[in-house]
Amino acid sequence: MQTVAKNGGHLASSLGAVELTVALHRVYDSARDRLVFDVGHQAYAHKLLTGRREAFATLRRFGGLGGFPRPAESPDDAAVAGHASTAISVALGMARARTLRGEGCDIAAVVGDGALTGGTAYEGLNDAGGSGEALVVVLNDNAMSISENVGGMARLLARARVRPGYLAFKRFYRSTVGRLRGLYRFLHGIKEGVKDLLLPDNMFEDMGFYYLGPIDGHDVDTLERTLRYARSLRIPVLVHVVTVKGRGYGPAEREPSLYHGVSPFDPETGLRPAEKESFSSRFGAALCARAERDNTIAAITAAMAEGTGLTEFARRFPERFFDAGIAEGHAAAMAAGMALRGLKPVFAVYSTFLQRAFDMLIHDMALGGAKVVLAVDRAGLVGPDGPTHQGAFDVGYLCQVPGLAVLAPSSYAELEAMLDRALDGDTACALRYARGQEGAFTGDSSGSDTALLREGGDVTLVSYGVLINEVLAAAEALSERGISAAVLKLNRLDRLDMEPVERSLRQTGRLVVAEDTARAGCIGFRLLAEVGCRSCFPRRQRLLNLGDGVVAQGSVAQQRHMLGLDAGGIARAAGALMGEAEVKA
Repeated sequence: MQTVAKNGGHLASSLGAVELTVALHRVYDSARDRLVFDVGHQAYAHKLLTGRREAFATLRRFGGLGGFPRPAESPDDAAVAGHASTAISVALGMARARTLRGEGCDIAAVVGDGALTGGTAYEGLNDAGGSGEALVVVLNDNAMSISENVGGMARLLARARVRPGYLAFKRFYRSTVGRLRGLYRFLHGIKEGVKDLLLPDNMFEDMGFYYLGPIDGHDVDTLERTLRYARSLRIPVLVHVVTVKGRGYGPAEREPSLYHGVSPFDPETGLRPAEKESFSSRFGAALCARAERDNTIAAITAAMAEGTGLTEFARRFPERFFDAGIAEGHAAAMAAGMALRGLKPVFAVYSTFLQRAFDMLIHDMALGGAKVVLAVDRAGLVGPDGPTHQGAFDVGYLCQVPGLAVLAPSSYAELEAMLDRALDGDTACALRYARGQEGAFTGDSSGSDTALLREGGDVTLVSYGVLINEVLAAAEALSERGISAAVLKLNRLDRLDMEPVERSLRQTGRLVVAEDTARAGCIGFRLLAEVGCRSCFPRRQRLLNLGDGVVAQGSVAQQRHMLGLDAGGIARAAGALMGEAEVKA
């Protein structure tokens, strides 16, 4: 807790899984067996138990331990785990590979109940249950009731199932009667028939899993005993474990959602610094203001109401607020359905999670002409959350969606103006904005698709979003060195307004494009193609971006500096285009 209080991170989920993690490590050898976490924010105790205790103070820091499991960091981490609902599928793939290769390892997936709001988890359950593979799925249920099929009667059955005597009898029964196939099938059929008459349906058993639970997820001995039994069955088994998020830390137990992902806080009092105004909070306030005047506006989130600034909207307009759970594809398709029936749905979602809904953006939204507004939060660099959460790919994939206007506000004023434009427009629209606060640029240039913010005759600097602040600072630094830099800001990314760019390049002949997006699909390549067609191709050019998009954790300032996307890096790139002989005194 002390480390998370200092560095920030995922606290409540990891505290709730401590005893479960200890039991898992008593049963499985994580260096040989494979423990697949879903999602990895419940894996801090796993990191501590696998040789990373001394380095734990570096959690989420530049060059330190990642906030999620990462195989490159330790052989004890089975797979990358930053997005939800994939672990069962990954674990089943590992189990099938083990079987085909004749290996002797065991496979277990640790799945949070929130992950079961995502459709991929059910695809995995469906396949795994019928696979016959020796695979254990541990359902860490820390908040919601899954369904009635794990209600009262199932709980009564579970109390017997986890007793040592019951487990010993099951082993004896299988090792003796189980050898007499005819008798075993006859008695097993009677048992199943009686159970079907007396007990509610259990969807996990219906999908082919042997179900154990629910059991106390904070009783290490019972957990260990149950996990050993589950492993010994050599079939698909689901162990339903009930835990308390934030276990052992009062503030996190009382308000687990607030301590799910936290910024640094005071561990003694639990007090956190007052939340600063941000793009997310300003978006939420602006949407509420519009919803007061327009009752066709609806807001959708995929289990991220607080993170996307929709908490107040949910309080004020509960009948028009919809949390789809960790199911971005479903949320996007549902938004399309709303739009096709006359509503104005606004789907607020992190850039990195919207990746999971790409097909719905084309199939359900674009091809059907559904006028959905996508509020794409956490676009670009996000800092210590690391590679699984960097918004590095949205420019490339959003600009491919037919008929989707992609707008990039750089300030709060532009965010509000562009939201109005999106809600009043006649096409689907995505607003791409950063995590955190606006910078020195606080104006509103949204009246044009490409805005000239600064005149210059030596080099043309082009950017968009909050990175424009670094570009403006670079232009000022270049001016002190005698280099006159023009600064152009792109407000619309899907359809480029090239006239201002062409005019500037005919004067400067040199181009630097700075972007917080992956190189593949970046705007820079499109700009070069466009200016080439217009016969004003720059004599020299430099594209600055996120490379392959896999950016290590650290502060945003550290990441920009590493990538040459801070003011100094941009100024150096522009100066290099000038050449020493051309730098004015």
